[in-house]
Amino acid sequence: MLDVCLLGSGGMMPLPYRFLTSLMLRYNGSSLLIDCGEGTQVTIREKGWSFKPIDVICFTHYHGDHISGLPGLLLSMGNAERTEPLTLIGPKGLERVVSALRVIAPELPFPIIYKEIEGQQEEFSLNGYRLRAFRVNHNVLCYGYTFELDRAGKFQLDRALALDIPKPYWGRLQKGETIEANGQTYVPEMVMGVPRKGLKLTYCTDTRPMQSIVDHAMHSDLFICEGMYGEKGKETKAREHKHMTFYEAAKLARDAQVKELWLTHYSPSLNWPEAYMDEVRKIFPEAHAGKDRKSVELSFEEGPGNE
Repeated sequence: MLDVCLLGSGGMMPLPYRFLTSLMLRYNGSSLLIDCGEGTQVTIREKGWSFKPIDVICFTHYHGDHISGLPGLLLSMGNAERTEPLTLIGPKGLERVVSALRVIAPELPFPIIYKEIEGQQEEFSLNGYRLRAFRVNHNVLCYGYTFELDRAGKFQLDRALALDIPKPYWGRLQKGETIEANGQTYVPEMVMGVPRKGLKLTYCTDTRPMQSIVDHAMHSDLFICEGMYGEKGKETKAREHKHMTFYEAAKLARDAQVKELWLTHYSPSLNWPEAYMDEVRKIFPEAHAGKDRKSVELSFEEGPGNE
C-alpha cells in the first residue's frame, strides 16, 4: 500500500487557504517528499504525519515556491533527534543551493547525501521502489518524477516441490535472492510466477505539455500535474511563463491513459479550481482538483493473474 498526500497545492506564493507545492509518499516505513514549499512542515503536522521518517526529498527545480520550506524542515527534523542519513535529489546545482539555504541550519545531527540528476532522465532505486526523474520544459532546469513499486509474481508451491527446493529457501527466493548451496544454484524464477501489476505515480509541475510527460506517465495509477490556470484566455500567459492550463494537463492525462488526474500548483489568482472542472472532465473524466492535504491510499490490484 502506498500513502499519498498532496501537502500543498499552490504556486508562486502561499495564501491563507493554500500552502505551496509539496507531495509526500509513505511506503513500508519510508517517507518521500517531492518539493518543499513554504509551509510544508505545517501542513505535515495538520495532516497528522511525522517528518522524522522522511529519508528522501526530491526537488523539481529551485524556484522559491518549491524549496523555500527546506531550512525549517531540516531544523525540525534535527530537533526530533533524527540521526539517519537524508538523501536529497535534484537538478544540477543541488548541493550549492541547499548549502546556501543551510546558513540558518548549519549544524544537523544527520548526514545529507546529495544526488544530482544527470542528463534528460535518471533512475534511482531507493527503499524498495524505483524513482525516475525526467526533464520537462520550464524556464529553468526542471524535472518531473515517476514513482514505481514493482510486484513479484505469485509463489508457485507446486514448482518448488517438483524441483525439490529445500523449504528454508522458499522465503528467500520470494524476496528475490539467488541461493547457492550444496553445489546447486536456486534463482527466484524457478518458483515465482510472472510479475504482477505494480503501482505507478507520476508528478510534474512547472512545465509546458510535452510528449515526454505522456511517455513517462503512461498507465500511471495517479498522475499529479500542474494546472496553473483554469480560466479561459490564459493560454498565452501559460506559454509565455512555461506553465500549463487545466485543459492541457487533462489532455496529457488522456493521452497517457492514466487512471486518475489531480491538478495542482494553482495561480494565486485562481480562487476556486473546482469551478472549472466540468469542462476539464469533458477531456478526461477522472480529473480532480487537488487541494491541500488531499490524500489517497493506493493498493495493488487483485484479480485474475494478479492474486
